[in-house]
Amino acid sequence: MPAPVLSGPQYLREGLKLVLSPGLRLFVLLPLAINLILFVGLIYFAGHQFSLWVDHLMPTLPSWLSFLNYLLWPLFVVLVVLMVFFTFTMLANIIAAPFNGFLAEKVEVVVRGTDDFPPFSWGELIAMVPRTLAREMRKLGYFLPRAIGLFILSFIPVVNLVAAPLWLLFGVWMMAIQYIDYPADNHKLGWNEMLAWLRQKRWQSMSFGGVVYLVLLVPVVNLLMMPAAVAGATLFWVREQGAEAMAQQHKATPVINPSSR
Repeated sequence: MPAPVLSGPQYLREGLKLVLSPGLRLFVLLPLAINLILFVGLIYFAGHQFSLWVDHLMPTLPSWLSFLNYLLWPLFVVLVVLMVFFTFTMLANIIAAPFNGFLAEKVEVVVRGTDDFPPFSWGELIAMVPRTLAREMRKLGYFLPRAIGLFILSFIPVVNLVAAPLWLLFGVWMMAIQYIDYPADNHKLGWNEMLAWLRQKRWQSMSFGGVVYLVLLVPVVNLLMMPAAVAGATLFWVREQGAEAMAQQHKATPVINPSSR
C-alpha cells in the first residue's frame, strides 16, 4: 500500500526530521558549513554597505516633502533586506547544488528502502558539478525573464496593484521548482517534463513552495531549512509518485520500429 501524500508543511517537517537523522548528517554538514561561511561573509559585507545602499536607492525629495523620508526609509530598508536575502539564496543554491543532488539521492534511498543510485565518491560528486550547475543556470534562465517582466509591471500605474501578489505567487512557484528539481534531475527528468509534472500537481507544489518560501525568509534558520527543503522535496517526489508517473510517460511514448520506415 503506497504511503499517503502530505501537505506542504508536513513535507518540510518530515524533511527536517530526515536531515537530522544520523545517516544523512554527513551530506548536510558540508553544504551547511559552506552556506554558513557565505552567509556570514554576505552579512558582514551588507552591514558595512547597508546605509550606502539605502541612501542610494532612496529618491531625492524636495524640501517641502522631506517629511516623507520617515515613511519611505523603512520601505527601502525592507527592499535592501530582500535584495540581500535573494542574493544569498541564489548563491547558496548554486554552490550547494551538487551536494543537494547527493542529499536528494540519499533521502530517496532512506524513504524507499532501496538503493538504485551509484555509491558516494568524491569523483562522482565532482562529475555531477557540470550537470548540476547547468541545471541551476536553466532555473536562472526561467526566473530572470519573468522577474524582469514583473519588475517592469511594478512601475506601471494602476496595473502595478497586482504586481505584489504576482511576485508572491511567482516566488512560491520558484521555491517548488528549485527544490523538487533535485530529485527529478536525479531521475534524468527533462526540464520541460519536470515543469509539466509540477503543473499537474499545482496545488500540492504551491503548498510546499509556500511554506519553504516563508521559512527561508528567517535569517540563520534558513541555513538548516535549505537541506530540509531538499529532503522535503524528495519526499514530495516519492509520495506524489513522480518516478512512477515518469515511467508511465515513457511507457506511453510510442516506439518507432526502424524496419517500418
